[in-house]
Amino acid sequence: MANLTSKELSSLEDQLGAELLLVKKYKSYASLTSDPQIKTQYEQIAGKHQNHFDRLMGFLN
Repeated sequence: MANLTSKELSSLEDQLGAELLLVKKYKSYASLTSDPQIKTQYEQIAGKHQNHFDRLMGFLN
């Protein structure tokens, strides 16, 4: 793990929470729609935010 300051760790924690929330929201939106095109778009957006989350977690490993 890189040596992060407490401010950097706090910011990283905030961003992780925001990304996780977006993943959950877009997965929920995908489950609520019956339009296959919109469902696919929501799933893709959720996937992008999951990727962001995973990359940010990489800073902690």
